[in-house]
Amino acid sequence: MNELLSVIPAHCFKISTIKSCLYLIRDLLMVSTLVFLASFIDPYLDTIRPNSSHPTLISLARFTAWALYGYACGLVEVGKTKTIKRVLSPQERRRSLISCTLPGIWYIAHDCGHRAFSASKTINDGVGFILHSALLVPYFSYRITHAQHHAAAGDLARDQMFVPKTRFELGLAPLNPNASRDEREGNMHPSFYDEMDDLLEDSPLWNLVTLVGQQLIGWPMYLVSNSSGQFRYPSWTNHFNPSAAMFEPKHRSQVLASGLGVGFMLAVLAFTAHQTSFLTVFKYYIVPYLLANHWIVMLTYVQHNDPILPNYRGGAHTFARGTLCAVDRKFYGFFFHGFAENHIAHHVCSRMPHYHYAEATAALKVKLGHHYNETDENCYKSLWKCYTQSRFVEDEGDVVFCKNAKGQAARRLLDPESKISGFESGVDSSDK
Repeated sequence: MNELLSVIPAHCFKISTIKSCLYLIRDLLMVSTLVFLASFIDPYLDTIRPNSSHPTLISLARFTAWALYGYACGLVEVGKTKTIKRVLSPQERRRSLISCTLPGIWYIAHDCGHRAFSASKTINDGVGFILHSALLVPYFSYRITHAQHHAAAGDLARDQMFVPKTRFELGLAPLNPNASRDEREGNMHPSFYDEMDDLLEDSPLWNLVTLVGQQLIGWPMYLVSNSSGQFRYPSWTNHFNPSAAMFEPKHRSQVLASGLGVGFMLAVLAFTAHQTSFLTVFKYYIVPYLLANHWIVMLTYVQHNDPILPNYRGGAHTFARGTLCAVDRKFYGFFFHGFAENHIAHHVCSRMPHYHYAEATAALKVKLGHHYNETDENCYKSLWKCYTQSRFVEDEGDVVFCKNAKGQAARRLLDPESKISGFESGVDSSDK
């Protein structure tokens, strides 16, 4: 790790509270402006409806506008990504920005959790607590588990999110010929959902339905029920229970405070719905919230769950190897503060502020050479690939790769007996 840190220019580790605040102000201004502009959608359509000979089209336009609230299909992607060429109404273009500005605010709060927003712990925790609570994220609880993710990225036993399930955990027939009959036949008493998934997992339509569910509610489900987390944790492990397996007794007050922050925000939303209407809260907050969740889950999922990435067990995992268990991708860098393009640099030094990531990434590329993982693949293509090709890992092996429903892996070990040290992965990048 010292080798990697040494190639990053020293000034990249310097934190400027003022500069961080300017980025936060920028994001807040964008959200405020978009909400203000969106407030004209209904009044504008109401004024033209009486004079329109096609009231059905007006209703359809209203439904479409609010249904697409927050969706980023009208954006011009920055960096090396491609422009999405589609003609949208001015209302859709304004609203399409909000789901990309909310993740920007989310990532500012995420910086606070890493102590990368300011040199002051008080400022970091104060700003992070307010921002994450406003987005229904338990700030301190997530800061704790996210730190565990950074310490154990790629470790099947200790990583915290999007941990691949094993063949046994999915109830699939084991490779071990000495396994019991029940294990060989997969008689693991699966839930109804698991049975449906086993029947239809090769169906593109079923995969699409479950993927949409993951993208929209996967993030809150992870927080409240440990969905996609460690399979070995007790049922209903969550980020609001101070006795959960991820936390130590010393974390109790922080977990409780996190719950109070989210509870206060829920109370604000309930009060607003009571004073106005549920539909108002749904249009202005819930839809952008769900679509912001989509972007947050997408970034995390495609960066750490690509089938080309190794997963480690036991002594095979090192912090350096885990740091490189990510793929940098190029999309929406302006709105996401470069987290997609520079995620490896973020794992190399999580206390480095996001506005220095690009320079750090450039230096790391030179040092890592072919060990550096990046792609300019379309983000939705990457999402589909990761979801369909990273279904499970084998029950045994110190270094394993995710397999698809047919049991095929995208990569294989270069040398199963290899004791490669440092930041080398010990894998063959060729197709199996």
